[in-house]
Amino acid sequence: MNALGGLLSTQLFWLAVTLTVFAGADALSLRSRRHPLCHPVLLATPALIVLIRLSGVTYATYSGATSVLGFLLGPAVVGLAVPIHARLGLIRRLALPLFLALLAGSLTAIVSAVGILWLFGGPPDLLATIAPRATTTPVAMELARQLGGRPSLAAALVLGAGVIGAMVATPLLNALGVRDMRARGFAVGVSAHGFGAARAFQVSETAGAFASLGMALNAVATALIILLFAVLA
Repeated sequence: MNALGGLLSTQLFWLAVTLTVFAGADALSLRSRRHPLCHPVLLATPALIVLIRLSGVTYATYSGATSVLGFLLGPAVVGLAVPIHARLGLIRRLALPLFLALLAGSLTAIVSAVGILWLFGGPPDLLATIAPRATTTPVAMELARQLGGRPSLAAALVLGAGVIGAMVATPLLNALGVRDMRARGFAVGVSAHGFGAARAFQVSETAGAFASLGMALNAVATALIILLFAVLA
């Protein structure tokens, strides 16, 4: 039992478990032909929660054991700049429509989330927490912290928004008749950040590049809009 307890607390064990579970979830997603309800994160997350609970290991132990994955997010995000740079000329020609789409998407994400919660009597700390839910996790957590919100809850809301956005994007855009991969990718990146970008790359490299651009620009736009509202309020 002591040997088992030692194994469960090692970094290599939980790193291997996490990668194995995600690889299995991705294989199921591939077999389903990337069905929206078979998103790898949606499948892997509850499986990992069950394994952690059954093992008796604390989340702090698991988080520390898999911290290298969080570190690798940085280079992964920077790597998204490569397909953007390859289409820099096209992006410059589309600067005005991209700016208008970014402004509309950022404002809609903030106003809809905050407005609905406000109508139901949400307290100020929750309003500050939900406002940046369409941006990336680090930006959302920092904005929530500065505005008096709850950073951990903000991270969970970002995760939920990303998974749901990645799940519904393809069928929704198909239903709306949007065929331009540039428009599809940018819309998914603005509304579903990294999850949306990952899903967009599965559909088309062009969609992935514009989703990466939308994700990056929306992080900046959301931060500026929220902080502007905070100063004027």
